[in-house]
Amino acid sequence: MTSKSLQYKKFKNIGVLTVLAVYFLILVGGIVRSTGSGMGCPDWPKCFGSWVPPTDVKQLPENYLEVYKGKRIEKNKKLASFLDKAGFEKLAENIFSHPSQYIETEFNVTKTWIEYVNRLVGVLIGIFIFLTVLYAIPFLKGDKVIFYLSFISFILVGFQGWLGSIVVSTNLLPQTITIHMALALVIVAMLQYAVIRSQSESIKKRLTFNSRLNALFILITLVTFLQIILGTQVREDIDIVAFSMNGGNRDLWIDKLGLDFYIHRSFSIFILALNAYVAYLIYKVKDSTLTRFANLMMVMLGLEIVFGVVMAYFAIPPIMQPLHLTLGTLLFGMQFLILVFYNYASFKAIDKPVVVTN
Repeated sequence: MTSKSLQYKKFKNIGVLTVLAVYFLILVGGIVRSTGSGMGCPDWPKCFGSWVPPTDVKQLPENYLEVYKGKRIEKNKKLASFLDKAGFEKLAENIFSHPSQYIETEFNVTKTWIEYVNRLVGVLIGIFIFLTVLYAIPFLKGDKVIFYLSFISFILVGFQGWLGSIVVSTNLLPQTITIHMALALVIVAMLQYAVIRSQSESIKKRLTFNSRLNALFILITLVTFLQIILGTQVREDIDIVAFSMNGGNRDLWIDKLGLDFYIHRSFSIFILALNAYVAYLIYKVKDSTLTRFANLMMVMLGLEIVFGVVMAYFAIPPIMQPLHLTLGTLLFGMQFLILVFYNYASFKAIDKPVVVTN
């Protein structure tokens, strides 16, 4: 094996591992949300002031509730001041107008350790993506885009960590959670593209580029991205309803949701029809790799809709929430994979040789 091919293989392996780790973190994050463990650790990056969280409330001072609430509010004052000066007056105001800001989070050993595991997975991803950047350094000589995509992803993961601290300090303020989710999808897309681009030489060109089909690939990817963001907002609405009902009467939660839920539910019908049409067009291309991708896309979409129906009509079972979220992100990743692969496997007009006739 040549030095160059070994370099490509190493980058591919660590890149794929990093992408899978990000998906796993999304799953763990969904479990954190569904179990109400988001404030299991009221501070960041430590947990109850320690790198290893306590296992019993007796390990904490008697006034720990007031201590950590005070620390959060002090941190939020600085954040609100910065946002206000930057021109985000409404967001700065929302930090203190949201009722969750002043909630005192009582110690719960299960929720604390669920959140702690979530943070450990985040640290692991930081290590993986740092290795991705290191393995991308050789590409500076041949394809700088791969290195810069990896490096920017590394910076964004660091920003995600900081944003995670804001999510904690604001006691799960809705706007921060939505940004957190959107940024995770952007990181996944950047890493996927970097990995596929690094292997582009091994992707045999055998298709004729169709701009209409390519536009549809872009459309379904963007539509899924928007649906996930809307779903995140619905999840935030569920959190508010759950808080108002003290976590009880789950069968009544759906009835108390607002317009976001009904748009999210109805929009899924359009997404199903659009993806089915795109899959039909892919099958007509008769490429084995694209067909396999399309099959996986439709299976993911089908399961995603089934899980959504179960949540809507069976009192939002907690186990379905992280599965629904993770499948949505996997669907987005598969659609983006189809888009990028199709472009590398297609002959575009500029690629076709010029035939000179007499």
